[in-house]
Formats: sequence, C-alpha cells, structure tokens
Amino acid sequence: MARIVVIGAGMGGLAAAARLATVGHRVTLCEAGPTHGGMVGQFQREGFRFDTGPTLLTLPAVYRDLMLKTGRTRLEDEVELRPVDPGSVHLLPDGTRFALANASRAGVVQALDDALGAGAGVRWGELLERGRGVWEATRRPLLEEPLPDDPSALHQDPYLPARRRRLLGRPVATLADVAARELRHPGLTALLDEYALRFGLDPRRAPASLTGLPYMEQSFGVWYVTGGMRALADAVLRRCEQRRVELRFGAPVAEVLGGSRVEGVLLAGGEKLDADAVVADCPPGALTTQAGPPAQTPTAEAADGPGRFTVLLALRGGRPEGVPHRTVVHAAERADELDALFPAGPGEPRLCSRPTVQLLRPDDPTLAPAGHEAALLTVTVPGQQRYDWTAPGRADAYADAVLAHAAPGLRERVLWREVRTPADTERETGAPGGWVPGPALAGAGGAYLHCANRTALPGLYLVGGAAHPGGGLARVGMSAAVTAELVGTP
Repeated sequence: MARIVVIGAGMGGLAAAARLATVGHRVTLCEAGPTHGGMVGQFQREGFRFDTGPTLLTLPAVYRDLMLKTGRTRLEDEVELRPVDPGSVHLLPDGTRFALANASRAGVVQALDDALGAGAGVRWGELLERGRGVWEATRRPLLEEPLPDDPSALHQDPYLPARRRRLLGRPVATLADVAARELRHPGLTALLDEYALRFGLDPRRAPASLTGLPYMEQSFGVWYVTGGMRALADAVLRRCEQRRVELRFGAPVAEVLGGSRVEGVLLAGGEKLDADAVVADCPPGALTTQAGPPAQTPTAEAADGPGRFTVLLALRGGRPEGVPHRTVVHAAERADELDALFPAGPGEPRLCSRPTVQLLRPDDPTLAPAGHEAALLTVTVPGQQRYDWTAPGRADAYADAVLAHAAPGLRERVLWREVRTPADTERETGAPGGWVPGPALAGAGGAYLHCANRTALPGLYLVGGAAHPGGGLARVGMSAAVTAELVGTP
C-alpha cells in the first residue's frame, strides 16, 4: 500500500483518487477551496440552480468505466443520464435555422441538405468520415495512453483531405483550410468554427485534426445529467468517500517535497504529509517543487487565452413545449468575431457585440422552482489576463448585448440574472486568467499537445485539463485513468 497525496478536487483529481484507492493505495486528497468539482461548479439562488462550467457530456463511456472499475455500479445507477435530442439547433446570421439530430449521421445530412441546399449535407458527411479517420488514428495515442517520451509522431496531422483537394498544391493544414476548400459554404463553416470556439481555439490556426471533435460528438452523442453536471461531480465524490479517500478541504498545498524523488507535500499551514507519490490536478505552472515548476503547459493555448462569459437567467414562467435544449446562435460576422478574440497584432483583444452564443434551456424541473425556468448563455471571450473584466459596468453591458443578440424574446421574462466572467473563473478555480483548457490535438508540430502526466520528478504526476489529453469532461476522465495506470498498483 503506497501513500498518495492528490492535489486538487477537480474532476481529474477526484477520478484519479477513486481509482488509486480502489486498487489499495492510501489516498489523501487536498483541496485548497471549500468544495469539490473544480470547473464543474454550480450557482444557486432562490431555488434556481445553474452549471457554471461544463453543461453537457460526450463519451459517457469514460465515466461508465470509472464507476464500474471503482464500485461495480453503472453510471446510470449514480446519476440520471439522458440523450439531448435534437443534439443542437443552429441559427445563422441570415435567419436560417436547422436542428441536428443527436448521434444520427443520416439525420444530420438530411437536415443540412434541407436547410443549406442540396449537397451541403453530403459535404458535411464526408467531413465527418475524414474526422473518423482522425479519431481512429489518434484515439489510443492521444486519449487512452500516456504521452510518449518522444511525441513527435503526434506532431503530424493525421487528417487526410479529399483527394481532389490534395492535388491543388497547398496542404490542408488548419480548420479554416478545411472549411474553405472542402465545405465551401458559410453555414457549414460556422458549424465547424463553433467546435473550435467553444474551446477557445482560433480555427485559422487550429489543426485540421480538430475535425475529430464533430465526428465524435455526432457519432456517439451528447448527454445531459439531471440536476446538471454538478450531479456527476457529486457522484464521483461519493465514490471517493466509499473508497475511503481522506478528503481535506481548505488545505492548500504550498510545495511538493523531494529532491531526487517525491517525499510528500507541505501544506500552506506548515503541516507536512509524507507520500510515495503525488498526483496534481492543477495548472503545472502553479505547482511548486523544491526544484521549481515541474513542467510548463506547451500548448498554443496559453493561459492568457480566452475564457467563458456566462449569463445565468432566472425566468418567470415555465419552459414552453418544444423548446430545444441547446441552441447555437452564430456570429453575425465571422471575421469580426475571430479578429476580436484573436487579434493579429499585440493589441488588446476586444469584445464582439454579436458573437457565437450557446443558449441552454434544459428540460429539467429540478433546476428551478415550480412554474419557472432556468436558462443560460455562454460565449467565448478574452480571458482576464488580457481583458479587464472587473472594470465597472463592463460585464453587465456585455450581458445586455449578448442577450439582445441571442435571446431577445427572453428579456421580458427575466426575474433576475447573474453574470459570470473569466475573472470569476480565476477567483473560484485558480485557473490563470479564467483560462479553460482545450483538448489535445495532433498536428501543428505538437503545439496543441498538453504536458505529460509523468513529470521529470519521479513520483510526481499531473492530471486534469491542463495535462494530457487536455480539457473537457471526457478527456479529464481519461487523464485520470492514464495517470492511475502510471502510478500502478501497490
């Protein structure tokens, strides 16, 4: 039985702690804050509840595996999980509206043909097929296995463009190249761009391998947890308690101890905890060892990159019949949104007044008092390190603009609203600038890979969204599985 300290009670830390305790390790989890979940937070007021981080789940098999391996129960025994149908509704700047079925390639193709013209669905379907090639090429090395000591094989983009496009000379290198040369329709471009923007990535720079994300989502589906994603965090916390993980909240770690290998951790209050291994669920730059930071995140998504702006809406009156769970209102002008978020020069980013917005209206009566509705709007915006969200009136003014752009019909029903910015994310989670880590991606010379789970200091491991294989609930769960396997059994 080894003594293991896990730093951070985010989803990666919780899942790793449960896995390690299940195989016989003595695990102590130290969390600086008063509660668990990390990015998977929840805001409550006057009987309303809202997710403040992830809102939907892809690849639920990751958490099914966690529950089976740590307690021999099904995920569905712990939370109520249901598919979102339709998977999403999209509203384009010209007023075109279409609904995409959940986990139905044929349904998606037909909807796009009907809305955007004959051939549009076929082109999108062909793109998903090439995304399937990315998924198959990278699933094991990029998601299920540790980052190799020599990751150069993942520096190459596995995306294979259509043969007719390969013959034109210039390679299809970025997501924007894919849109321009293979989709050739502004509506399809907006649909593809949204997958990059939700993770704070610039489609003009992100590698073409990002096409694996729409393939994964539209093939395996999108799922909702009744009560919000906080219910999933609660379920993983319960599993830690059942496996007798020692949970210590309000216990920030000041330093990881050890010169040639890990010896333990020093808490901010001066207490020392001996350990044979330490698993850290935090940005590696925020982790201090006796030799300095163990690693720096090598991704192109620097911590001064984008974060999330969220408007929580407590609405008077119940949710009308037929309202979709997720509506994506696309930016009025693509170039304006991208230039605002990702300026080419050294200047400060600015806000796009009519950006891409995700409107979520879950059919979940547990989120609001009887006869009322909870809804939320999310937008990718500049992070706190490059844009001062604490300036008086700035956040409220932008909330007005976003609501007018994406959901003007809801304004008369608003009982109250809560506005949350990257500054709130930074304050509550410690993420620098409120940065939300994106997924690891192959290609671009390795610029979108995350730091390895095993560090140069023997016995110190990294887990969670800032580590391999990156952000998002599914990848964080995979990170925990990979890291637990690296630590090994007693």
